[in-house]
Amino acid sequence: MISSWFSLWGTDKSLQKDWVDMEEISQHARLAVIASEDQLFPDHNGFDFKSIEKAMKHNRKSKNMRGASTISQQVAKNVFLWQHGGWFRKGLEVYFTFMIEHIWGKRRILEMYLNVAEMGEGIFGIEAAAQNYYHKPAGRLNREEAAMIAACLPNPIKYTVVPPARITVWRQRRILLQMRNIAPDPDIAELVTDPKPASGKEKP
Repeated sequence: MISSWFSLWGTDKSLQKDWVDMEEISQHARLAVIASEDQLFPDHNGFDFKSIEKAMKHNRKSKNMRGASTISQQVAKNVFLWQHGGWFRKGLEVYFTFMIEHIWGKRRILEMYLNVAEMGEGIFGIEAAAQNYYHKPAGRLNREEAAMIAACLPNPIKYTVVPPARITVWRQRRILLQMRNIAPDPDIAELVTDPKPASGKEKP
């Protein structure tokens, strides 16, 4: 995120970012980013070792590099670190990932991710994306809109939302399917729904 700010410095492109609390974010948007980026998010401790192993095997055989960063790792990188660097930065990413997993918890991490992830050139966070692409607040995004925004997350510069790139549309359809598949998971449902308010005070 910090490096993206500097990349816009001195250009005519403005930075769009608006913080919103989790309760102000559409449940469709919460589910869409989990379906797109990290379907094991409720279950791991910050790292998806099976995905890391698969990515390493793929990268040894292909020139098209594949990442395996969890939502927690992406938050650690976007909030605390610079985007580029070697093993030293990677080590710091591991440290901060463990830290936020133990201190913040999953719900806070997801809220941070939805507010700091780049969702278009110079567009940071789900509120700025919703306003920029659909002229509505993040709390009013429907399934299709949320999935389209989530579809850009691997590369928001290449996978454009408006106008929609062909690969973005393909990813949106895939994410919509994955959203239906993972929605019944009780751990995911707990993250994407808001806690019910207390029914009343206990009687003395």
